[in-house]
Amino acid sequence: MNIYRIRNFIFDLRRLLGIVVFLLIWEILAQTRLVNPAFIPPFSTVVGSFLELIVTGELAEHVAVSLQRSVIGFGMGLVIAIPLGLFIGWFRKFEFYIDPLFQTFRQISTIALLPVFMFIFGIGEISKVAIVFWGVQWAVLLNTISGVKNVDPLLIKSARSMCASPFTLFMKVILPSAFPTIFTGIRLSATTSILILTAAEMMGASKGLGFLLFDAEVKYQVAKMYAAIIAMAIIGIIVNYSLQAIEKRVTRWKEKLPAVS
Repeated sequence: MNIYRIRNFIFDLRRLLGIVVFLLIWEILAQTRLVNPAFIPPFSTVVGSFLELIVTGELAEHVAVSLQRSVIGFGMGLVIAIPLGLFIGWFRKFEFYIDPLFQTFRQISTIALLPVFMFIFGIGEISKVAIVFWGVQWAVLLNTISGVKNVDPLLIKSARSMCASPFTLFMKVILPSAFPTIFTGIRLSATTSILILTAAEMMGASKGLGFLLFDAEVKYQVAKMYAAIIAMAIIGIIVNYSLQAIEKRVTRWKEKLPAVS
């Protein structure tokens, strides 16, 4: 078991090699002035600015505000998108009429709608939560519909042959079979919510990672600007891998099919 863990640890380190090489190249190019340090400062300078934001508590304050907005909008999106997707996926006739409308809405850029939300809800918290809600629900909704539609028909027929009630069929067959696809949509939407919120916070906000990025850019604090970008990347990575871990734990019941030789 210990040897297995050591091998996994070494494998994980090897996966980080690309990031390490990229950061080294960044540092060398900036230090040797092959790129203009005024626009791309050395990575060590960015790290110093990042640590300063942590020590002063400024980063934690902005992260807390952004996460609060993101979680509220993301949660509202899930509450609406998952039940609606299950309903549409199960009732095919309803999907026939509603799908063109959804596809039209999905093609509209979320950021392009930001001024509309600001006109309707103002520049306060509601508009920022609303734009996250709008942006995150489409991946979850469409993946939920796809997950329900792609449930193995043999499983449904088997359950019905055993006189399973519609509720039992839904809870024991449809939902578990569709869950992996639904969770893929949740993962995509979780990271998207942070990106959308960052753009929204750059307009009409006084706190949040987007405001931190925009404020540093306006004040020409380039290292601080890159530090804010790195903070966003770190949060996105943490959210993505956390959801991956949750998905593996929740879907542990799934049995892998034996390889066919």
